[in-house]
Amino acid sequence: MGIIHALQVWWQGQSWLEVVGVITGLLCVYLAAKNITWNWPIAIVSVGIYIFIFFNARLYADMGLQFYFLATNIYGWYFWSKKPVSDDKAPVILIKRKEIAFSVLTIILFTYILGSVLKYTPASYPFIDSFCTACSLVAQIFLARKVLENWLIWIFVDIIYVGVYLFKGLHLTAIMYAIYVGIALMGYIDWKKDYKRQVV
Repeated sequence: MGIIHALQVWWQGQSWLEVVGVITGLLCVYLAAKNITWNWPIAIVSVGIYIFIFFNARLYADMGLQFYFLATNIYGWYFWSKKPVSDDKAPVILIKRKEIAFSVLTIILFTYILGSVLKYTPASYPFIDSFCTACSLVAQIFLARKVLENWLIWIFVDIIYVGVYLFKGLHLTAIMYAIYVGIALMGYIDWKKDYKRQVV
């Protein structure tokens, strides 16, 4: 009985805004993993909600990231809708060696610059937040361009995000990111199958 009561108390303490953000966030990532274009408009709703959630949690790099996600969600919706006439969906591609080098360099520079700025603000975990934001920037553009390896970056960064959100008391968001890890793994496996079918 004590566990049920504790769960009820915990649930009552959750924000309805966060609940809707979690539901739309899980749905859009699941649809992306399943290669369904409708993930993009649902993602737009989710990131709009998370702009306010992260602002209130003083996770400013994450809040700024949502504006970037908003732009890339619009781009991804356009890009995925522009599939070849002969295909039922846009093709999956592999990452190039130059893209790996550029991505690593971008993540390092972005983390250092943004973390150095945020450490002079009331931001929580300025360098960890900046690092996760930098990884997410790279992963999101690869997702929009249908690069298979975007899912590996998401798995890595989502594991870190689970810890950050637990420490910030955003328990539902932490649970969502833990589920994201599983969805990202599923996305990688499914997209890899799609890629193999393309090259046969």
